[in-house]
Amino acid sequence: MKKELHVISTGRQSIDTLIEIVTEIHPFMDGFHVREKKLGAKQVFEIIERLAERGVPLSKIYVNDRIDVAVCSQVRGVQLTYESLPVDIVKKYFPNLRIGCSVHSLEEAIEKEEQGADFLIFGHIFETASKPGIAPRGVNRLSEICEAVTIPVLAIGGIRLDNIQKVMETKSSGVAVMSGILESRNPLETIQAYRKILNC
Repeated sequence: MKKELHVISTGRQSIDTLIEIVTEIHPFMDGFHVREKKLGAKQVFEIIERLAERGVPLSKIYVNDRIDVAVCSQVRGVQLTYESLPVDIVKKYFPNLRIGCSVHSLEEAIEKEEQGADFLIFGHIFETASKPGIAPRGVNRLSEICEAVTIPVLAIGGIRLDNIQKVMETKSSGVAVMSGILESRNPLETIQAYRKILNC
């Protein structure tokens, strides 16, 4: 089965830069998550509008937390966090949204699946600058979660070209990458390299 590759915005790039990069690399990814915590609903909606105008399919776009923006922009889904509305409530009122949940433990993963989540993003797997001083959860814990749930699990956190093979050896459904792609010197070449490994 083909492994999924999701790209998540970092919140550190300008909107123009982000749109330019995503427009170029979207053919090689399965999902793009607009995760811009510092921006309001209007600005996130405008990012999606501009991406759509540039040919990025709405079916590939997910919005972090903002269910209202996800529904109004008619994107594929929403990525919920521990501060978001409960999965079952979102599923009840917006059954057409594909709902992902960020989880950090086996208990959370099982709970979110029971509530109706469509997929999980689990991490962080390896050391990453975005989580300084916090020990990575590692591929063994990832494997444990993949075995415990039936929905897709994407790995996130410090996943680079030199360690992604360790993730591939688990039953995870793919990976989610932030700065490793978007902030690389050549995002197009980098995502193509990730895609090649995931397709093996």
